[in-house]
Amino acid sequence: MGKVAIIMGSKSDLPVMQGAIDILKDFKIEIEVDIISAHRTPELMMEFGKQAHHRGIDVIIAGAGGAAHLPGMVASLTPLPVIGVPVKSSNSIDGWDSILSILQMPNGVPVATVALNGAKNAGILAAQILGVKDQSIQEKILNYMNQLTVKVQEMRDDL
Repeated sequence: MGKVAIIMGSKSDLPVMQGAIDILKDFKIEIEVDIISAHRTPELMMEFGKQAHHRGIDVIIAGAGGAAHLPGMVASLTPLPVIGVPVKSSNSIDGWDSILSILQMPNGVPVATVALNGAKNAGILAAQILGVKDQSIQEKILNYMNQLTVKVQEMRDDL
């Protein structure tokens, strides 16, 4: 089974990033969670990005608000897939600065980007990536998708 690192630029990002933590725990996927600031701890970010694949990490989810450099900078340092979560933070311009900072990566440094505050989808995407090679995770994704279908059918029935 794979391992996902969930990193964020500040503890204030944790309420948003909790969505990824929760869904990956529900899928019983091993995670590690840390605070790594691209601007305040650049050496730590560099070490993390360069070493993650050597430490058994398979996918990185990086959440950041404001200028949101963390996902892109980590992606520039690692061969692993990076999923960026733009976070609407207190210093944000309605989240657009974060969205564009993560979305507009130069050629050669891809970052998959989910919706503003979309950490739950980042967790699901990380699980889908791991599920390509792990049938047990893929089964959990299929079960989750089936539950979504059931919920919609229940809503339709209630109309």
